[in-house]
Amino acid sequence: MNDVMLETLSAGLPMLALELELSVQEKLCAFGRAMVKQNEVMNLTGITEDAPVAKLHLLDSLTVAASVDLRGKTLIDVGCGAGFPGVPLAIACPDTKVTLLDSLGKRMKWLEEVLPALNISAECITARAEEAVATRRERYDVATSRAVAQLNILLELTAPYVKVGGAVVALKGAAAEEELAGAKNAIKKLGLQLEQVKEFSFDGARHCVIVLRKIAPTPGVYPRRFAKIKQSPL
Repeated sequence: MNDVMLETLSAGLPMLALELELSVQEKLCAFGRAMVKQNEVMNLTGITEDAPVAKLHLLDSLTVAASVDLRGKTLIDVGCGAGFPGVPLAIACPDTKVTLLDSLGKRMKWLEEVLPALNISAECITARAEEAVATRRERYDVATSRAVAQLNILLELTAPYVKVGGAVVALKGAAAEEELAGAKNAIKKLGLQLEQVKEFSFDGARHCVIVLRKIAPTPGVYPRRFAKIKQSPL
């Protein structure tokens, strides 16, 4: 029987210029299947077919590793949801210390159970992004997110976690340039500078990875309370 998820993942890796051992690819698919199974009893994803899971969850997450050097780095996935992009990055880059952050307790409890079962190493924190930063400000080399919030909102929630010299990596779709234009003020105020926008296409759709370098400390007033962030975004 063909393993469609594994075949789709393997076929997509050259488009990211990534080479992963077969055992690593199999572990990525094992997590993908575990998520699909858990989705039967918990709302984790609307994507459950093998090929779309490989493309839209696994390969999409790995675009981060294709865009920045994660070797030996600390990384926090802010608003990780069902574990993307953080878990695939923890699998593909085992010497990267990955922290998964989300406020939804049920999802995080599932991740805390499934990751050790699959021998995947990552720290799981159940908290709101604007609150957890109190004890984790500027502790990470990389903060990443593929949350659906507009970029200017996303940056206020992620930039405070990153050390000066580190990077914020945002996964976006076709509207990446438009969101960047709307985030100019946020980029400046949060101590960031645009480094690159990398574009990938492995399913006919446009996947953009926005990499912003942290060039100055983020002022202590950020992040604000989420209601304030939404009410008057930077």
